Amino acid sequence: MRDPNGDQTPDLSDFVNAGEKPTMGEVIDRLHQAGVHGGLGAFSPPGTRPPLVGLAVPEDFVLPEGFVRHHQTTDDGQNIEPILMFSPDRPPVDAANRPIAIPKDRVVPPELAPPGMPIRRIVIPAPLEPGRPGR
Repeated sequence: MRDPNGDQTPDLSDFVNAGEKPTMGEVIDRLHQAGVHGGLGAFSPPGTRPPLVGLAVPEDFVLPEGFVRHHQTTDDGQNIEPILMFSPDRPPVDAANRPIAIPKDRVVPPELAPPGMPIRRIVIPAPLEPGRPGR
């Protein structure tokens, strides 16, 4: 319902009818169809953007310049181990200071991992049973 004082900012109730229980994906789809891309509309519907799988980065491992830890969460709210990615701000260079070609998704393959970093791929947690808390 719009604010009686004139605020015309869309509200979630503008997209969900009383008594209706749409899924989060349905709500986000409705927001996107209405051109709303802020708030909940800033998110992709659950399941449309699967987590990236890459090399696990130990918490105590000091990353050299050009690499970052990428933190992710499953659609049901479970934290996923951070993966190693190339920094968007400082692309890595080789010993001759030439840029290294990196994958489009910026996920670091094992052969380009920094020296001394253990090589182990993350495992995405299985989805939680409905109604079970995620954290």
